[in-house]
Amino acid sequence: MKLTDQKRMQILDAAEELFHSAGVENTSMDQLALHAQVSKRTVYNHFATKDELFQAILQRMIEKLSQGAELRFDPNIPIASQLTQIARDEVALLSSDAFLRVAKIAIMQVMQRPELAKQMNENAMGCKRYLETFLADACTAGILKIDDIPFASKQFVFQLKSFVFYPSLFGLEQQTHAIHEKIITEAVAMFLARYQKR
Repeated sequence: MKLTDQKRMQILDAAEELFHSAGVENTSMDQLALHAQVSKRTVYNHFATKDELFQAILQRMIEKLSQGAELRFDPNIPIASQLTQIARDEVALLSSDAFLRVAKIAIMQVMQRPELAKQMNENAMGCKRYLETFLADACTAGILKIDDIPFASKQFVFQLKSFVFYPSLFGLEQQTHAIHEKIITEAVAMFLARYQKR
């Protein structure tokens, strides 16, 4: 690794740690330079502004997330089994330390810069990458009947977020595998009660 690449990595590592513990606004470039063991000039040579550094941190953290495979609808497998697998992958992502770390850094910034919320929302992660296509294919196969697929996709994901992500992010409750399995089972059952074709 070139020295310049190594310095950049040191800066990103330091920024991730400081942004997570203190927040972006409460972290100065002087603190970053000290923590990364580089000069302030080196920090600015790599990142002209703190916002540029923040964007680089988010992108790097998102790229490191384990988001699971993109599942395609299979008419030969029961729809409940397929949705359960999608939900399990999503819960694994939403409750992972890496995802919660990204969320904590991002949410503190979004509170101060609302325009970032739109940008974050447009960054498709987890099952958001493929769920609408999956549901459309299931409808075409006559398994599901959904009039508004984008809305139904959000219903599915938001149930999981409400019960898994937010309680974990804010430390509202200690979650276990058994709790996650119950959430998944109930989310799939409710979704199918509404959309499975009879």
